[in-house]
Amino acid sequence: MMPSAQDPFYVVKEEIQESIDKLQSSFHQWERISSNGGQQLQLTKELLATCGSIEWQVDELDKAISVAARDPSFYGIDEVELEKRRRWTSTARAQVGAVKKAVEAGKESTGTSAAGMRRELMRLANSQETDRSNQYAAHHNDDFITSESDRQLLLIKQQDEELDELSASVERIGGVGLTIHEELLAQVRILTRL
Repeated sequence: MMPSAQDPFYVVKEEIQESIDKLQSSFHQWERISSNGGQQLQLTKELLATCGSIEWQVDELDKAISVAARDPSFYGIDEVELEKRRRWTSTARAQVGAVKKAVEAGKESTGTSAAGMRRELMRLANSQETDRSNQYAAHHNDDFITSESDRQLLLIKQQDEELDELSASVERIGGVGLTIHEELLAQVRILTRL
């Protein structure tokens, strides 16, 4: 059996576990922030996108486990190790599923859809304008639009940085996959020589 430090499964597992840990940290932040703010809407989108990405990674790992299960001795693992790997992917899938379910339920119950947020902002703006002159209201709206625009630019920048991190992670996982592929080809060549 291959030591876990050299086994590509454990390298990928560690990357996925780090992503799950970050997901759970962001989820706890999402739970603490106000349900009426744009920050929660942005975080909701990010959480759902991250859940999808991690689910895909776990699915790919499950596929690799299925391939290894066809001929465990060829890959130098036994049934106990295969079951351990299956349990880990099942647990990982459950963790991500729980976060996704909670976020989707929170999204529906708080009405954080874009249309709902827009209606709420318009309602707040209309209730404030009734007591003020048109000039003050126009100035207030301009300030609001400017601050919202600045906030959105900041959120876009943060999202770009997170996407860069996600891209780097996917590239690393792809590199590990290529390494696995090359290693398997080398082992096949060795075995055919025997």
